[in-house]
Amino acid sequence: MKKRVNEKRMSLGRKRKFIWAGLRILLGAVFLWAFFDKLLGLGFSTTFEKAWVNGGSPTYGFLTSSVRGPFADFFGALAGQVWVDWVFMFGLLLIGLALVLGVLVNFASLFGGIMMFLMWIAVFPPKTNPFVDDHLIYILVLAGISVVHAGRYFGFGTWWHNLSVVRKYKWLE
Repeated sequence: MKKRVNEKRMSLGRKRKFIWAGLRILLGAVFLWAFFDKLLGLGFSTTFEKAWVNGGSPTYGFLTSSVRGPFADFFGALAGQVWVDWVFMFGLLLIGLALVLGVLVNFASLFGGIMMFLMWIAVFPPKTNPFVDDHLIYILVLAGISVVHAGRYFGFGTWWHNLSVVRKYKWLE
């Protein structure tokens, strides 16, 4: 009887790892897709003509048409700023890569959470709900990914964690 209970616990543990790894990888893919769509203009959120490689601004459309609420003037002033485009694009790329690969997951979760919070306050209040939208859900998922060390499941996180520099400087986890 006791062995059977332990088998169920192990099975549940594997399921949890699979779910958290899946969330980590899929959320990383969301960041990477946004990066490549804005970089190359794949025709989903960004047309080819407005792609970053063609001189378009990856942040201009959002910051000029979607921003509203008490912070609209602040975010509107950032529209088209070259440095904002670079920070945003490299943020998307690095957060996405870290999450998909399972390395530097704590950093990716922190900076991904900051990016999502900034996007949430840029559209506050959300259109479809007076408070909650997908940005807040992403923040919570990113926090969970960090807390459960999801980078160690189905990724390079275990290898990364065992590097001597990471063991010495825990903040690199």
